[in-house]
Amino acid sequence: MAGSSELRHTSVVKIDDLSTRDAVARSVLENGPSSAVVLGERLGLTPAGIRRHLDLLIGDGILEAREPHVALTRGRGRPSKVFVMTDSGREQFEHSYDDLAVAALKFMSAQTGEHQVQAFAESRAADIERKATVALAKSANKSESLATFLTEQGYAASIEVHANGEQLCQHHCPIAHVAAEFPALCEAETEIFSKILGTHVQRLATIAHGDGVCTTYIPKFTSPKKNSEVKKSKTTAGKAHS
Repeated sequence: MAGSSELRHTSVVKIDDLSTRDAVARSVLENGPSSAVVLGERLGLTPAGIRRHLDLLIGDGILEAREPHVALTRGRGRPSKVFVMTDSGREQFEHSYDDLAVAALKFMSAQTGEHQVQAFAESRAADIERKATVALAKSANKSESLATFLTEQGYAASIEVHANGEQLCQHHCPIAHVAAEFPALCEAETEIFSKILGTHVQRLATIAHGDGVCTTYIPKFTSPKKNSEVKKSKTTAGKAHS
């Protein structure tokens, strides 16, 4: 009986470990590059505990350690490494793409030309616009609402506020492998974001090209009225000095 009890206890520990490990991986997937300290605080794990799970996830090829982005480092001393999801890791989180989608688009391109792939990308983006427009219709904060909409579509999106604008961060991409083969999908998506938000946006990074997060920069909106006031004040100032 003692041996049986010990076996059951061991099984429970293994199940708990797998559950916690999955939570660690999913936290990185949904929140983007994260340090061991941040992950431990987020999940309520001890430093030793989080390190053990991170080492196992790295060993399984699900996570990898990277140096943090320069803009994210603060203070003195050597910055802590951050952990990001690998392509192999993403494949374990129910992607909607598969080899058939890539094969179909390759066949389309070969048979009818690349313009048909472009047309498909634009059609897909237009569908995103139609759905997002409904979701954002009554929203005062379009960027936050767009992030919420994209999260509902499986992109685990969030907004980071900066001095000169915002960054739309998509921590997961359901079509990353397809987009890696056909960049037109990312390009059409970016254009639609610009149309939805009513301002120029700039794609800074994409998961499809090997980055940890799809990042789109949204500059602060300056109204035409404010621009004209600035120009007027400059003209007035110029006359005063002449």
